[in-house]
Amino acid sequence: MIGILGGMGTRAGLDFCNKLAVINRGKNDQKYPMFMLYNKSKIPNRIKNLKKYKNVLRSLIEGCKLLQKNKCKFIVMPCNTAHYWHKDIQKNIKIPILSMPKEVFAFAKKNCSRGSKVGILATESTLNTKIYHKFFEKRYNLIEPTQNLQKRNVNKSINFVKKGRVKEAEKVIKPVIKYLLKMKCKKIILACTELPVAIFAYKSFKKIKSSKTFFDPNLILAKAAMKKYNLKRSK
Repeated sequence: MIGILGGMGTRAGLDFCNKLAVINRGKNDQKYPMFMLYNKSKIPNRIKNLKKYKNVLRSLIEGCKLLQKNKCKFIVMPCNTAHYWHKDIQKNIKIPILSMPKEVFAFAKKNCSRGSKVGILATESTLNTKIYHKFFEKRYNLIEPTQNLQKRNVNKSINFVKKGRVKEAEKVIKPVIKYLLKMKCKKIILACTELPVAIFAYKSFKKIKSSKTFFDPNLILAKAAMKKYNLKRSK
């Protein structure tokens, strides 16, 4: 069984579950993956609590331990910023916790030429803690939005999704995408799990899956989870 530590935010966790279901569509009920979503929405805000590292870590470990106790074979966290704590969570949990940035990097290596410009849209915390940079910067040229675009557009789009105002989130993120494309980025990583909700809200899953511009970490993580799930099930 796949353990999903959600609630960071709730829509992002549900988006991950939906993608697990959609990539398995066409199968009968018994062939869909078994998973447990723990929507632990009381985890302290990751962005506001980077300096209170242990408070967030304690809550993340508690969530993972509940999933471990309930017979999950491995865990995923549909939140990019939460991976700042990944290494220390794993030290306290006996089952594997997939790394979203690591899976996105593995996917990028197969789909993007070395030395390419790759845009990254994320929370300021994800950018400041270099969660993606440590994987990408030796192979790619990561391009971030300007500080003005980050504060006025990216942050606002993320907050709109959390509040359920998806249409406004989609509108406010468009200037940032135009900027990154103007900077000659070959790909753009949507490194906050609210952003695929904003950008793809009114598009079909087929268009999301076939997008040649965006890397959707939630979708990439869902595929990696299914691969691991099928390996565990075949043993």
